[in-house]
Amino acid sequence: MELRRKKEFALGLIGSILGFLGSFLSLYRGSLNAGFHSDDSGGFFVLGWVAVILSILGVVGSVVVRGNAKPGAICMLISAVGGVICISLHYAPAAILLAAAGLMGLFKKNKGENVSA
Repeated sequence: MELRRKKEFALGLIGSILGFLGSFLSLYRGSLNAGFHSDDSGGFFVLGWVAVILSILGVVGSVVVRGNAKPGAICMLISAVGGVICISLHYAPAAILLAAAGLMGLFKKNKGENVSA
């Protein structure tokens, strides 16, 4: 089996790295809120760690997409949507890249595939 889909792999990996940065930014924001005794600091911690897990799922999806496109693409799409739900604006650049890679993985045909009706 030849490994392909370098574009999806690269976009997914860069998106996941940006997701990690956004997640740690959210965790930092939660620690600042806790330092100033804010009431909503616990939510930032929990959602920040969920976003870290979703970023790990994005890395896994970007690796899997090279060998098996559909499961890897679905992992990246779940990571993109879940990250935006968790930490919204902090995850937006990552979500754009992960969603683009996921959609490319779902809808892009391999060069050797023949479509027969």
